[in-house]
Amino acid sequence: MVVGFVIRMMTEADIAACLKIEEATYPVPWTEGIFRDELVAAGRTYLVAEGPDGIAGYGGLMVVLPDAHITSVTVDAAWRGRNIGTRLMLELASAARSAGAASLTLEVRVSNRNAQALYNKFGMAPVGVRKGYYRDEDALIMWVHDIDGDLYQERLDSIRAELGT
Repeated sequence: MVVGFVIRMMTEADIAACLKIEEATYPVPWTEGIFRDELVAAGRTYLVAEGPDGIAGYGGLMVVLPDAHITSVTVDAAWRGRNIGTRLMLELASAARSAGAASLTLEVRVSNRNAQALYNKFGMAPVGVRKGYYRDEDALIMWVHDIDGDLYQERLDSIRAELGT
């Protein structure tokens, strides 16, 4: 567990900090306008991981029942490897369940093995590839079904227990 971090809803005041992380992480980053649009779009949930020194990561969810789509899970390079991505995913998966979703999906760079391992922890498995999704690289499409069931809740409870939250 990372002491002093909270996961909370993203606000407009967080966009500048999230943009810095976005621009340092991705070759084709989201713009301020995209963040603003996403914050007010129907069926969206955006969270930040905030610590004593500010925002260390953020994540987003789009729900179009019966599915939920992880739009982003991004952690500042200085904070990777400290379970911040896991905590964000835990809250996003819980939000998807609360919204009534039965399935959860996302795209991830085919080269990003660390992220794929994180998503696999949440029961997500590869089902296909989107060619050129990231302009410079293909995306692996990952899904998990039956997130509305008891077994998936047990998985989330187990992850939460591992984190000590």
